[in-house]
Amino acid sequence: MQDRILPAEDLEVSKFAMKQFEKKGIKFFLKSNFEILEKTEDQISVSVLNNNKQINISAPHILVAVGVKGFTDGLGLDSIGVNVKSNSIIIDENCETNVKGIYAIGDVTTVPCLAHKASHQGIIVAEKISGQKINKFLKDEDIPSCTYSNPQIASIGLTEEKAKQQGYDVNIGNFPFIANGKALALGEDEGFIKTIFDKNTGELLGAHLVGAEVTELLSTYIVGKGLETTPDEFLSNIFPHPTMSEMLYESVLSSESKSIHY
Repeated sequence: MQDRILPAEDLEVSKFAMKQFEKKGIKFFLKSNFEILEKTEDQISVSVLNNNKQINISAPHILVAVGVKGFTDGLGLDSIGVNVKSNSIIIDENCETNVKGIYAIGDVTTVPCLAHKASHQGIIVAEKISGQKINKFLKDEDIPSCTYSNPQIASIGLTEEKAKQQGYDVNIGNFPFIANGKALALGEDEGFIKTIFDKNTGELLGAHLVGAEVTELLSTYIVGKGLETTPDEFLSNIFPHPTMSEMLYESVLSSESKSIHY
């Protein structure tokens, strides 16, 4: 129903990923609705309305994936006065609800519905209950996103569009897989690394990756963002050669108009 795939990701990543998926034979119908026309024991017929055109498709299976929401039915939240809005339990930075001593984590709180977000929230709650000092406050912009497709997609922070919408003057870095020796040796030359920095402060606003094993490569930017790294600090480190991680370094170089290998 959206006008592009991966609508939460950076537009440049979304466009690139779609082209790669199409090369693999996947066909997309954007801005479309569908209805099931007929279902038999071994076949399903679907009508897709795309750009005012009706397209009929038949297949042995159909998978409908329209999002995730937390399941709060039967928890008795109304009876104890816990605030809920749009099926999400409202919490503070300590994951505590408006009712003292009642905490909530995971999909029943806020999007994104991700296991690593829920796990981090669980640690916050456990430490809060045990009286430990909390230093793991969760910021929405620091939650990494990973799509385990081929090519993989990984990101953290603001997209270029959102950064500009929020009034940031940005420096954009971009480095392609095809310019990396390790990626070429592995036969994985499709993809790129995109970094977004605040031109005024040097803050890493976002990082967006598409290509082989980028869900692993993202962690360097996760740590960098958490430590509030700037391009100068990032570039003062030495990355081993030949590795795919060199592309992280090269993308930051690109954001400073100091590209070496591309």
